[in-house]
Amino acid sequence: MTNTTDTTNSSDQNPYLGSLTLLTSLFFIWGFITCLNDILIPHLKAVFTLNYTQAMLVQFCFFTAYFVVSVPSGYLVKKIDYKGGIITGLAIAGVGCLLFYPAASLHSYPLFLAAFFVLASGITLLQVAANPYVTILGKPETASSRLTLTQAFNSLGTTIAPYLGALFILATAVKTADEIQLLNADQLSVYQAAQAAAVQIPYLLLAAALFFMAVVFALIKLPKIEATEAQVSGVDDIHGSAWSYRHLVLGAIGIFVYVGGEVSIGSFLINFLGEPSIAGLAERDAGKYVSFYWGGAMIGRFIGAGVMQKIQPGKALTVSAVTAALLVLMTIFSNGQVAMWTILSVGLFNSIMFPTIFSLAVSGLGKHTGQGSGILCAAIVGGAILPVVQGLFADRIGIQQAFFIPVLCYGYIAYYGWRGCKYSAVLRLPG
Repeated sequence: MTNTTDTTNSSDQNPYLGSLTLLTSLFFIWGFITCLNDILIPHLKAVFTLNYTQAMLVQFCFFTAYFVVSVPSGYLVKKIDYKGGIITGLAIAGVGCLLFYPAASLHSYPLFLAAFFVLASGITLLQVAANPYVTILGKPETASSRLTLTQAFNSLGTTIAPYLGALFILATAVKTADEIQLLNADQLSVYQAAQAAAVQIPYLLLAAALFFMAVVFALIKLPKIEATEAQVSGVDDIHGSAWSYRHLVLGAIGIFVYVGGEVSIGSFLINFLGEPSIAGLAERDAGKYVSFYWGGAMIGRFIGAGVMQKIQPGKALTVSAVTAALLVLMTIFSNGQVAMWTILSVGLFNSIMFPTIFSLAVSGLGKHTGQGSGILCAAIVGGAILPVVQGLFADRIGIQQAFFIPVLCYGYIAYYGWRGCKYSAVLRLPG
């Protein structure tokens, strides 16, 4: 690569601005799709008469894909580069969306769960390719800020999705099991067709959008940057694996508990806001309020993109995590409007957590950045496990008290920002 230094110095603005702008569309679309789960969970819970634990299998199948697919995706991206990973991820996600059509037609919960897994597999590959790509496309010292900005558009998707999902998917009231038994054959057929269409149409539109984006990315030119170019000056790359880096391993735990805590809150919001002692909202109305939770994350990320250029990422992470933990504790020990708005406010303090943990964890990995990204994305499996754990507690001690799970998650994140993210400590693995 010739004249690399001259090109960088001659332009303080990021020379990859056009590519970064296009990449933000990916963050938007996978945020939109992921957040639709929060709408589908109460819908499927009612349609299939599930308890909380069974309903959380949606998140289990969705986020288990991150664990299963992330590390192979890291190796795949190494072979077909970032652009190839993005195109393949979009195509797989599109196929996953198409599977919702037969799942709704056949009224099959297992097929729904399979569709969630395929869809999430595509999104996983997208994340493995796009997250480190964003950190590489620019100066290393502003990587956290840059990833926070693109994640803000992810949050724009998560903000819009609950509102639109509530309008379309929750538009038709779901009948109870007793009400369904009173329907004759024709009425039952009409009812099931209406419930199926509520899911089918939105996901067919999403499939079309994903395939269109795959074509766009196949046709455009993106900067071809190898992971080795992400080397951090002054860091000697003497380790044979990303697992050798202590700050990465602790960061993976941070991603696990962050995603688990965030998803656990979002997954229970509609049912929580429907509790008579909280707000007593109907599902469709509660679904619209979920937008406040994800909207807070969007606002926080736009603000954070600027603030994080002046504040040390670790300190900002600790303050955000401590505040989020306190808000969830207030939710547990209060009722009515106080409990409602404190839990919705947590989204604002979630905002910088994922991009900050991610950028701190991959810092200094050099040629192991791709592998490190795969490890971190695999840790997103926290979104599969912790909501099910919270569901088990919700079935036993109540939905409100079960929010103690996210409190524990934020406690660990505060530790990671305060001490765990320090690069100086390195794991010494056997052999």
